[in-house]
Amino acid sequence: MATPSVDDRPRADADAHSLRNLLPLLLVRAAHPRQGLITAAGLAGAAALAGRPGREIGLVFLTVLVGQSVMGWHNDLVDRERDRRHQIAGKPVADGRLDPGTVWFTLACGVLVLVPLAVAGGVRAGLVYLFTVALGLLGNLILREGLLSWVPWAASFALYPAFLSYGGWGGATTGSAPEPAMSLLAALLGIGVHVVVSLWGLVPDHADGWGYLPLKVGLRIGAGRLLTLASVWIGACLVAMAFVGTYRGLSR
Repeated sequence: MATPSVDDRPRADADAHSLRNLLPLLLVRAAHPRQGLITAAGLAGAAALAGRPGREIGLVFLTVLVGQSVMGWHNDLVDRERDRRHQIAGKPVADGRLDPGTVWFTLACGVLVLVPLAVAGGVRAGLVYLFTVALGLLGNLILREGLLSWVPWAASFALYPAFLSYGGWGGATTGSAPEPAMSLLAALLGIGVHVVVSLWGLVPDHADGWGYLPLKVGLRIGAGRLLTLASVWIGACLVAMAFVGTYRGLSR
């Protein structure tokens, strides 16, 4: 096999670089895909454990993935100046590779897709999920800099059991109210997830003078210990939720 010439290597590097800058890939990157996939998979898994049929599990996964993408795009739009100032890696809106207008348009299209997706699982369940997305968007704008930063996370996660317990297919099944203990544990889980997600921004957030709870705790005990504490917290919440789900169920 012939060895690539010196002239061919820059062209190969340019092709690889251009692939990374394709618009669909940039939009996926700006959607916070890791967090979106984990959240969607977690709720779809909970739906499976609750005995929902396959098509409803798929609907839950798709609905949550689109909702998480909408929140991710909004977060990168809101934070683009901060991300640029702190030179945060992997932020195509902040580094100029992705036009904010394009992201706003994509976000609007995402909302137009999200609404019928959510309602397809039941009107009541759909409204509950859309409210969680609204809380997430609001959390991108207020509270996150101070001691109440955990409130939107706790409130959103507390509503996830209701989204699942009221859900069905095509709006035909309205379900029943969630088990209160499950909602409480989900809220506590949301606080733990908030702490873990916050860890990656502690340095720039501290530089900007933010004072939210995970930052204050991290400054006292260190980021490593905070991660360990949050992991134990999340694990305990999941075990407790599994216990409640086994002996009490998801719904009343």
